[in-house]
Amino acid sequence: MVGLAYAVFDTAIGRCGIIWSSTGVVAVQLPEAREIDTRRRIFQVHPEAREQPAPLNTELAIEGIVGLLQGSDPDFSYVSLDAGGVPAFNRRVYEYTCTIPRGETRTYHEIAKALGASGAAHSVAQAISKNPYMIIVPCHRVLEAGGYADRISPYGGVISKRRLLALEGAHPIASKTLFEVLLPVAPSRSPS
Repeated sequence: MVGLAYAVFDTAIGRCGIIWSSTGVVAVQLPEAREIDTRRRIFQVHPEAREQPAPLNTELAIEGIVGLLQGSDPDFSYVSLDAGGVPAFNRRVYEYTCTIPRGETRTYHEIAKALGASGAAHSVAQAISKNPYMIIVPCHRVLEAGGYADRISPYGGVISKRRLLALEGAHPIASKTLFEVLLPVAPSRSPS
């Protein structure tokens, strides 16, 4: 196989996509509201990818993703990933993220500390936000301080971390209030 290929497949939450190379899985796209939007997202990020039948490594990844989204606890350790374009720090973050057990979460700060880079919580957040291997690398198990579960990578589609964690039985899941979201962007009041 030369270049990239992709396939779209059914899951309990909608039609997902997976992109691969001869080296391994390049990215997983969780479903958008419509299949055409999922395909559009794949083409935006990987315009050179062509739809093809999935090879064994990719089939194993698909089976695991389908299983996890139905509530099982698949083992993705046998799935080869193509990390050619992934920065070294991000790879370290993803490797650590894969050790977080199902139903548990960690914060960006906890991962930075575990990696020996305690001041790098922002860098961990950036790596998690760019995770191309949705579900295979369970970035939904990594939360902001306070347990907020709202952000997900660009490959996340319309699915939230909160929903993915609920599928795994992780509790409690916090969400920011409207006040917490608007306070940082509220205009300052002029002194009276």
